[in-house]
Amino acid sequence: MTTAIYTHPDCKRHEMGHWHPECPDRLQAIEDQLIASQIGILLEHREAPVVDLADIERVHTPAAIARVRDSAASLGASEYYPLDPDTILNTHSWKAALRAAGAAVAATDAVIAGEIENAFCAIRPPGHHALPGEAMGFCLFGNVAIAAKHAMEVRGLKRVAIVDFDVHHGNGSEEIFRNDPRVLMVSFFQHPFYPYSELRPADNMVNVPVPAYTTGEVVRQLISEQWLPALHKHRPEMIFISAGFDAHREDDLGQMGLVEADYAWITHQVMAVAQEHAQGRIVSCLEGGYALSALGRSVVAHLRVLAGVD
Repeated sequence: MTTAIYTHPDCKRHEMGHWHPECPDRLQAIEDQLIASQIGILLEHREAPVVDLADIERVHTPAAIARVRDSAASLGASEYYPLDPDTILNTHSWKAALRAAGAAVAATDAVIAGEIENAFCAIRPPGHHALPGEAMGFCLFGNVAIAAKHAMEVRGLKRVAIVDFDVHHGNGSEEIFRNDPRVLMVSFFQHPFYPYSELRPADNMVNVPVPAYTTGEVVRQLISEQWLPALHKHRPEMIFISAGFDAHREDDLGQMGLVEADYAWITHQVMAVAQEHAQGRIVSCLEGGYALSALGRSVVAHLRVLAGVD
């Protein structure tokens, strides 16, 4: 089994102010834990390319793309531009966003081509809150959505699934794929909580709100009872993971109670579905996770399962 990790130094150059929790140190924390755990030597390390703009245009409006590009280009070395109170650009943000989406698309191509079995993209900015016409929630472009569209509309896959285990509702991914029968989205998320989006049922969405302080035991049960039957019924040809680790009990940006073992268990379940229906094809992209030690440890737990050493 070959697992690749995609990243690029440009993803560390995007930053939103010294106070902001979505910071470059997140990627450094992951790198440190890859070394400390020695899992890093078992992975194939690949550099994230710049995405083809056509891939972003399949998901986002020209105005949304231009606002990020032009605003970032107008900034000096120490200047910032707030797209909203939580989502801020610096002069490197455009290039970082191109690398983040580029990692997801390149990983998708490599997995479909059989070069690797699965991949994890250690990228920022994250993506699952980004709406077709608007950046929000620390997210500029929908990395997973861009990759999923590429898999279907460029590589010809007929059915894919998006698994989102971030503590926050992936409202951007839901908005992009609502009522698209080719895409099944499954998630859990703390509710009520940011982004305070309206919960709207759709046949292709199994998005399960849970209260604060929900434990891993409860999450495992809802996955077994709600996610897995839907995933097996959908029979995805590829699975994309919005891998947010902010439901960890040490993460102050959420109020849930997951630990590393829960992320490993979730990854095992997703891999079993992928093995049965999708030739093992998985691309996982970093979303949230802001307690640095917990983030690094949780990513290692996730990667150990993807790489078949757990």
